[in-house]
Amino acid sequence: MASHYGPTTGSLLNVTFGNDAEIMICLIAINAGLIDLVKSSIIGSILGNIMLIFGLSMIAGGLRHKEQVFNRENAGLQSSMIFLSIIGLAIPTLLSVTAFESGNANDEMKKQLLSDALAVLLLGVYAAGLVFTFVTHKHLFTSPAIHSNENNGASTAVNHAHWSKRRSFLILGISMVGVVVVSEVLVGSVEETGRGFGFGELFVGAIIVGIVGNATEHSSAILLARKGKIDLSIGIAAGSSTQIALFVVPILVFAGIALGQPFTLEFTLYELVTVFMAAIILNLIAHDGKK
Repeated sequence: MASHYGPTTGSLLNVTFGNDAEIMICLIAINAGLIDLVKSSIIGSILGNIMLIFGLSMIAGGLRHKEQVFNRENAGLQSSMIFLSIIGLAIPTLLSVTAFESGNANDEMKKQLLSDALAVLLLGVYAAGLVFTFVTHKHLFTSPAIHSNENNGASTAVNHAHWSKRRSFLILGISMVGVVVVSEVLVGSVEETGRGFGFGELFVGAIIVGIVGNATEHSSAILLARKGKIDLSIGIAAGSSTQIALFVVPILVFAGIALGQPFTLEFTLYELVTVFMAAIILNLIAHDGKK
């Protein structure tokens, strides 16, 4: 699909269908009442994409290319949107620590209403980012760096674009059905596995579920970076974190309401601080457009 639609749209497609596994796993876990596990997996997914996969992509690309030039506008946009999402996620957490009383039915209802409102706002920010990228400022995302990367791999992209759009969508649809089945098996076994090995929910959610749920994006980002397509790689790694924070999280809030399992945007201070530091690192690396 990326070879048909170009690097920017290709990154979005990679991220969206890659996060399909994350959404399925989290929905099944919410239905099973594993709310803390889901929250840990969200934080683990964001950190894994920014720190682990973004870092491995830089290393993989750096082994072949002395200097890697990429579109800093795209990386900067992803960094800014992650910062906005952190602010949104921090509000219920800080209020829970300072103003709300745990176990109080009235306060619990307030936290849910606040989370619902913030979920709508986060979706609005994500939609605004898409409009900025694909409509109002799309010229910023077709820089010489992107054209250079496109030209370097142009013949390869043409030679490997054997699948039609219809066939590509069909394979993606079949894959999504497979993901649902595998996600059911994963969630059904993960709790028992954690107990058997003595792992806590934070470790199981952040490390095991967080990494497994994003395995497709991880491999794509690293392989593309090694081929010199660093813009696609960054778009997948950083874009996945952005989509999880601004799109997947609100979906899970609304899904919790539909499934009768209240899902609030209340995280631990430790989780928020780690995501905030990761966003700072991404911003520092991406600000000059080369590595």
